[in-house]
Amino acid sequence: MEQHYDVIVLGGGNAGFAPAGMAKEAGKSVLVLEPREFGGVCPIRGCVPKKVLVAAGETLNAIAEAGAHKIDATFNGIDWPALIERKETFIEGVPDMFEGSLTKRGIDTAHGAAKFTGPNEIEIDGKKVSGGKIVIATGSKPRSLPIPGFEHAIDSDAILDLKTLPKSLVFIGAGVIGLEFAHVFARAGTSVIILEVADKPLAMLDSDIVEALASESARLGIDIRTGVMTKSIEKSKDGGGFEVRYETAGKATTIEAEIIANGAGRIAAVEELDLDAGGIDHDRAVIKLNANLQSTSNLDVYVAGDANAGSGPQLSPVATYEGRIVGNNIVNPDKPQTADYLTIPRCVFTNPAVASVGYSPEEAEAKGLKFEVKFNDLVDWRSAKTYAERAAISKVLIEDETGRILGAHLLGHGAPETIHIFALAMKHDITADDLKNTVYAYPTFTSDIKNML
Repeated sequence: MEQHYDVIVLGGGNAGFAPAGMAKEAGKSVLVLEPREFGGVCPIRGCVPKKVLVAAGETLNAIAEAGAHKIDATFNGIDWPALIERKETFIEGVPDMFEGSLTKRGIDTAHGAAKFTGPNEIEIDGKKVSGGKIVIATGSKPRSLPIPGFEHAIDSDAILDLKTLPKSLVFIGAGVIGLEFAHVFARAGTSVIILEVADKPLAMLDSDIVEALASESARLGIDIRTGVMTKSIEKSKDGGGFEVRYETAGKATTIEAEIIANGAGRIAAVEELDLDAGGIDHDRAVIKLNANLQSTSNLDVYVAGDANAGSGPQLSPVATYEGRIVGNNIVNPDKPQTADYLTIPRCVFTNPAVASVGYSPEEAEAKGLKFEVKFNDLVDWRSAKTYAERAAISKVLIEDETGRILGAHLLGHGAPETIHIFALAMKHDITADDLKNTVYAYPTFTSDIKNML
């Protein structure tokens, strides 16, 4: 007889931990399956190790800008292998810690690739288990592009494990991953080219912000080429790198680089689950869900985190947020919760960094909202000049009748922290006048908010 659990969670990352813990606290039997390391992408192959490299890039930027502060500082080189070793110290022991936190609470765990063999049945390594409720929290994987030779493009996992600093690097795709890594590598001395099929990088972000960031990226030596159709990737004839062939405006070009990297973003890692066997309606990587994050065709199946490709952004806090909603909806089906992504801030850790929350002007117009856009170039503001900021922008949307904040888009040194004030204001209907009349510590980037409005 196959083993039965009240709840089976596919994925041992942020999206899976919340429903697993909440179900266990409610007295349910729980199994968590993970094909790789427990902990998921963020602490092991994403946010945390990447931020170690980003912090190094910020330090390199501080050295480069030291002259503006009348400091004679010289960049003598970077010990890249030692930096990668330092990154590893943030990962060591993490999978065991995450899995241990589950087993200590009486939650069963198993390692291996899972797939559906029925609407309420999962197979893992030839063994079948059944579940009253099943949570798909399998995260995401790098997007593969239909380009001949694309298998030569390394993904973000491999970028984080590069033992030597490449002399040249080409990213295929100007998404968040490509831009963040490009800023680190360029500051470390790597020649970086980014090839993007769209007419601008970071297509999901505000155009004014992206334009300023692109200009600053170009100043650093990052060569962003847009409107590009990549045709092929091949090993160089001398075996020392790769050749990338692309077309733009009908003109064919070939460039060479030591490393080619996938900057095309990530998609939901659900295609290996055999969703059809589970009776789960989907469009390949996108599972069709209702407002309660349930499969529309199999109400015993829930989806949270990056595996939910059709709703919220692919962010670690969103995975935790959706996981809690799923946990509630399993434990308290009579009081279901739904997700609201509007007030969740998003950051791109380039240098300068980008942060945004809420509507873009185009989205607000599409909703029929009436609003004013408060736009400021902050480069000449005292706070920006203090830190020798070369690019700094604020763009805030304020509703006409209510004074509510509808969206905020920031570029600059303090953006990833300051954006949370705008997110809090949106979440709790704190108006622009309320923000203006708040007393902030000075001089801080947050204290600039009253002048942004």
